[in-house]
Amino acid sequence: MLLSELVRLVPDEVVSHRGDCDVEDLSMDSRRKTGNALFFCISGARFDSHDFAAQAVQNGACALAVERYLDLNVPQVLVKNGRKAMTRMAAAFFGDPAKKLRMIGITGTKGKTTTSYLVKAIMEAAGMKCGLIGTTGNMIGSRYLKSEFTTPEPIDLHRTLRQMVDEGVECVSMEVSAHALAMGRLEGVHFETGCFTNLSQDHLDLFGTMDAYFACKKSFFDPKWIGNATVNTDDERAGAILTGLKVPHMTYGIAKNADLYARDIEITENGVSFSATLSGLREMHVRLHLTGMFNVYNALAAASVGLIAGLPMDVITSGLESVVAVPGRAEMLETGTPYKVLLDYSHSPDALENILTTVREFTRGRVICVFGCGGDRDKLKRPIMGEISGRLSDVSILTSDNPRSEDPYQILSDIEEGIVRSGGEYIKIENRREAIRKALSIAGDGDLIVLAGKGHETYQEIRGVKRPFNEKTVVQELILQAQKKQ
Repeated sequence: MLLSELVRLVPDEVVSHRGDCDVEDLSMDSRRKTGNALFFCISGARFDSHDFAAQAVQNGACALAVERYLDLNVPQVLVKNGRKAMTRMAAAFFGDPAKKLRMIGITGTKGKTTTSYLVKAIMEAAGMKCGLIGTTGNMIGSRYLKSEFTTPEPIDLHRTLRQMVDEGVECVSMEVSAHALAMGRLEGVHFETGCFTNLSQDHLDLFGTMDAYFACKKSFFDPKWIGNATVNTDDERAGAILTGLKVPHMTYGIAKNADLYARDIEITENGVSFSATLSGLREMHVRLHLTGMFNVYNALAAASVGLIAGLPMDVITSGLESVVAVPGRAEMLETGTPYKVLLDYSHSPDALENILTTVREFTRGRVICVFGCGGDRDKLKRPIMGEISGRLSDVSILTSDNPRSEDPYQILSDIEEGIVRSGGEYIKIENRREAIRKALSIAGDGDLIVLAGKGHETYQEIRGVKRPFNEKTVVQELILQAQKKQ
């Protein structure tokens, strides 16, 4: 595509442009080798990528999108806002693929990933080819694609959506993160339905206050972004979303009056069963393979999306019941041991409390919780999570999560403040592999080990370096080593 043609497609974002060339790719990483790419120069809080434009040109960029003209001998487009221009130009460059897809957006603190998998399964049960975009990676059908963010940067997002269109995908189930909303990554995407799961403490390192965090989430529920909405009416912030909502909507829940509500709930270690009733008139009986009350909510969220799409209840039930597991979400590992090991991504206070409360309901022996908190993230939640684990676990093993650039022992100290207040039994082992080894060594018949915080992640980030660390593999290796010593 000629640069001049791309400029013509987004006139509202462009001030002027100099020169022309054939653009074959888009880039926002000056270090990446490209072939005839348009490189976007964005002024951020920490970095100004105008400073790296020369490097981008050396690596193959044939043109630049800039907020100020640079002394470089390549075609340049002067834009009003680099980030917004990138989102609009990415959509245009890849042929506005979102407009050719039924987009479903799921936002909230917890439950986005599982709900997105359940929505995908429901749409597939209805005979649609479905894609998924989210924390665990992107998917076309059952095939995984590479992804680095819950909601990808605009270039990667529209490139992925283009690939989905080209491969015959009809519907996309997508996690919508607060970061993506705050950074404007979704310009050029309109969702058939937006789903609100819940709100609890997280990301205060970015937003500062819960009110600011919620305001960002609420901004998604606007006709600019969505055509329909489904809202968890049991969440205390639901009323604020529903008030003034200008799109057709459905509510779901358990404790309060809702359009779609669950009753006769039975939770076991193997799953949960319940009946869901729509406006007191239509009912479906669901036997979910996923366990926990939180998964009742996730199932209701996905079911409400299916109902808004006009799907029959039997199709929705079939889709929900087809999901056996979601990577790193209340995932029971195959260990062949007298104790059980459960992997969960719970890295916020509410999520940790939910998973520990759930497993207490069916664990015969002790609950052993192995967890830490991420570095360079909200520090206020660390003692809160320590108190929760100390109160709900029989033994807590404090360890590193992704310490990133922080001192891991300081993070443990922050968590320890809360666990000491709880009076719960705990052990500190900074090395996560050794912490898991300790948990396996003290677990007995009927005990359950919760590995909390990393879930699907296959790395550990220490001092800015991502090192391979897949907890499923680590557990298998440690069990095998212990068996060989017997």
